[in-house]
Amino acid sequence: MARISVIGTGYVGLVYCTAFADLGNEVYGVDINEEKVRALQSGECPIFEPGLPEMLERNLRSGRLKFTASYAEAVPDSAFVFVCVDTPSSFSGEADMRAVRKAAAMIGEHLRGETVIVNKSTMPIGSGDLVASIVEQHIQPGATFAVVSNPEFLREGAAVHDVLHPDRVVLGSDDRAAAERVAELYEVLDAPIVITDRRSAEMIKYASNSFLATKISFINEIAQICERVGADVTTVSKGMGYDQRIGSLFLEAGIGFGGSCFPKDVKALAYMAQEADCHPQLLRAVLEINADQRRRFVHKLQEHLGDLTDRQVGVWGLSFKQNTDDMRESPAVDIIRMIEQRGAKVRAYDPAAIKNARELLPSTTFCQTPYEVAEGSDALCVVTPWNEFKQADLARVAESMRTPLLLDGRNIYDPEDVSAIGMTYVGVGR
Repeated sequence: MARISVIGTGYVGLVYCTAFADLGNEVYGVDINEEKVRALQSGECPIFEPGLPEMLERNLRSGRLKFTASYAEAVPDSAFVFVCVDTPSSFSGEADMRAVRKAAAMIGEHLRGETVIVNKSTMPIGSGDLVASIVEQHIQPGATFAVVSNPEFLREGAAVHDVLHPDRVVLGSDDRAAAERVAELYEVLDAPIVITDRRSAEMIKYASNSFLATKISFINEIAQICERVGADVTTVSKGMGYDQRIGSLFLEAGIGFGGSCFPKDVKALAYMAQEADCHPQLLRAVLEINADQRRRFVHKLQEHLGDLTDRQVGVWGLSFKQNTDDMRESPAVDIIRMIEQRGAKVRAYDPAAIKNARELLPSTTFCQTPYEVAEGSDALCVVTPWNEFKQADLARVAESMRTPLLLDGRNIYDPEDVSAIGMTYVGVGR
């Protein structure tokens, strides 16, 4: 068992430091936000992630997991230091590396003995070299280090499962021995381990997320064609998915992808490609199709209601996907803003994300139940596929609406079942 410091207790950092502690390691979660550190020390979980609060409490109680705002307390005696700080993208797609630079400098100042620095944050190709150069500038006499790239592949809403049951562990380093030391941390998980050079490891992360985003945009473009030619995209994607070369995952048509990974990573890879004198036309098309899906959804609403001025529109779902409260790049935000810009009044509900949505959507009325959203509404838009919505009593919903119009942005309902209770059904690609 090792002593590990995790720099940054955002989504990735918090899940990993808690999981490493659960595997029996001594772990320090380091964050410069002292208020957040105090909350974590008391067992308060700042994000909605199934299974994480229980794992956090268990490891705090055992003493294996500690949180601190002090690099001096955590870093000097750690064998491994994981960098999990935020790398948001600019409008152009370029990653903002300021937090990484600051973390690397602080790590360098506090290293003692032999340490492996592990880049877990999603960083541009070549960031391993950048971190190494910054640490070298600040390192104290007698300390040695190696930098290993170890990209994360967590799905929000299933992050605890994914960190403990990974499809693969990717490690990139110019120092094979350092990569093998990191591999030992993951051996207990019995997952395939890929050891390569740093830049290839960094590219694996971007290429993986961009490919999955491409599958989503592909099936959404097919959905547009299906609507015009009279095919049903749900049947088309099912028929495609049986082909082992294609697979069924990420072939669900809807209002597009969101979250903290896919949009940011596709933009970043496109930016890096352009900077390398390449022409990333496929990556750009993926982003264009994704944005277009949101606009098309609002256009469908207008096609059925006409002028939206003073109309009441209900929205089920605010987070970018189910089982999370994350609002980053959520399709719901763009859709609600477009509806409100056209004069409608929006009432919305989400099982977890209302608190985070209030700041982003100040003109929206938030309700306590999905049924309250539907009362008196001229249309109901389903934008996040929470199980609560799949199991809702649609007959009750239809009776309470002014106009029983359902726009199913995630294709979670059977059109015939919805029509049978007197509602007008509008799906995606159906």
